[in-house]
Amino acid sequence: MKKAVFAAVLFVSALASAQDIDVKKGDFGFLAGQKEINVEFTYDKLKLMEDNLSDEKYVADRVADLNSKEKGKGDIWKKKWYSSREDAFEPKFISLVNTMLEKKGQSVNFGKGLGSAKYTLIVEAVWIYPGYNVGIMKKGAKVSTNLKFVETANKGNVLLEISMEKAPGDIFGGSFSNEDRIAEGYAKTGKSLGQYLLKKAYK
Repeated sequence: MKKAVFAAVLFVSALASAQDIDVKKGDFGFLAGQKEINVEFTYDKLKLMEDNLSDEKYVADRVADLNSKEKGKGDIWKKKWYSSREDAFEPKFISLVNTMLEKKGQSVNFGKGLGSAKYTLIVEAVWIYPGYNVGIMKKGAKVSTNLKFVETANKGNVLLEISMEKAPGDIFGGSFSNEDRIAEGYAKTGKSLGQYLLKKAYK
């Protein structure tokens, strides 16, 4: 009985961590022999919430709501919202990609600012649901991205494009910070990309 319950928990956990991965264009052959991959992040096309709000609209609404409850609170949140991209979302993604590859003995390094790398991975934020935690009720974040591998010297040349939809983001025990949950969604995306590359590019 205990084994059946444990198996059921694992099954549910697997479903909860699932995300859709779709190769929209290209193949993985160009990655062979590469030691470095430059990484860039963009948020120009980002939509948020189930209503597909623009980043500007989402921020304006949340700033107004928080400031109406406590003067200046929304302005403080706005700074954290934008700084979290460089401080949390992006390093989480990069760290998990590299961790997955290192575990299997792959020496390729993904990182920002690697201008000499032949290829660049552009991580486009497509849609984010921040989730919530109000004590007895909580819901994890979801992060959808478009991952484009391009030539660093000619970024219009897309060699591989992968869509990753609704990567789950949550922290064990929960978190009251939207940004922390979203960062975990980026971590999950990086982990999934690393695992996918091991199957497709580094067999």
